[in-house]
Amino acid sequence: MSHPEVNKVVLAYSGGLDTSIILKWLQETYDCEVVTFTADLGQGDEVEEARAKAVAGGVSSIYIEDLREEFVADYVFPMFRANAIYEGEYLLGTSIARPLIAKRMIDIANLEGADAVSHGATGKGNDQVRFEFGFYALKPDVRVIAPWREWDLVSREDMLNYAEKHGIPVERKREGSKSPYSMDANLLHISYEGYDLEDPWTEPSESMWRWSVSPENAPDTAETIELTYQAGDIIAINGESMTPAQTLTELNRLGGKHGIGRIDIVENRYVGMKSRGCYETPGGTIMLKAHRAIESITLDREAAHLKDELMPRYAKLVYNGYWFAPEREMLQQAINVSQVNVNGDVRLKLYKGNVDVVGRRSDQSLFDERLCTFEDDEGAYDQKDAGGFIKLNSLRLRMAKLARR
Repeated sequence: MSHPEVNKVVLAYSGGLDTSIILKWLQETYDCEVVTFTADLGQGDEVEEARAKAVAGGVSSIYIEDLREEFVADYVFPMFRANAIYEGEYLLGTSIARPLIAKRMIDIANLEGADAVSHGATGKGNDQVRFEFGFYALKPDVRVIAPWREWDLVSREDMLNYAEKHGIPVERKREGSKSPYSMDANLLHISYEGYDLEDPWTEPSESMWRWSVSPENAPDTAETIELTYQAGDIIAINGESMTPAQTLTELNRLGGKHGIGRIDIVENRYVGMKSRGCYETPGGTIMLKAHRAIESITLDREAAHLKDELMPRYAKLVYNGYWFAPEREMLQQAINVSQVNVNGDVRLKLYKGNVDVVGRRSDQSLFDERLCTFEDDEGAYDQKDAGGFIKLNSLRLRMAKLARR
């Protein structure tokens, strides 16, 4: 099979089995220079490991960037202002990371004068769509190389044989202490797919989970924390000001300590198939509960209800890779406007997998004790007014019944 000429390609590179093989495959197949890009989104030690592997692979132009603050401030926080959750459970941890990676890859391609970008997402998954929607939205004429859709490697064994043939050092996941799962981690979550999880009846082993203790083994004493909000975003924990990335890191620690944020779901991928995955999102689980609590006293009823109606559409756009689409940006503008008065404090109790709201307050609170009290409201609300309200709003119901007689 002949390939169009490519002089330089920017590769999204983790240093794992797939991208290590892709690096060599690109060099061999396209006879081109490969620039590697590794985004530090909070996944841990593997970032520096990727540098060493890229050097060993003959890469001279290596980009490794700490994007943790940008990731949380410009992607995670805006998404949580929308209370976004896909299919009722998934907090979109992998989905929300892809547009930022795509954006930086295009920036680097422009800087390096590269004529192509490449990724290691398979032809079965969502990530190929998310990456490539981002690429094309930001650089419409870019060439995209998706090896999984081009090469003839169809199994893990094929890839290991390719690695052995070309002298690529790889770790055999199912030997020793390495996890057998396909995993993706960033500051918002860690995901697990594949291996025994491909049977949706099989319960995940306790040894799989990395970020949290099981609720059964969590502390027997609840921990109370207080989050401070400004314009819909958390700016402090227990009175201590924190940056966005620091905030999420600390909430992950607190949530993981108390067994919060584990889910085991079967989701509907954009490409059409169902997929079983397990996720740990301790900080995000706390954030979602707290944000809805502060909105409950600061957001107008109809604005809150409209947000809830729009949220599934917004979540689907993020899940399917439409972060840079005009409809997502339009929705974001509306959501951001709704957050102007979402200021104040939320008090939460963390206990054995649960996040309980036990207090909320705001200088912009719409909650008026005089209106809802069971005691004497001193004339704040005339209950006689409710009679006319009920009659007017039930008029269509009465007319429908009369018409059926």
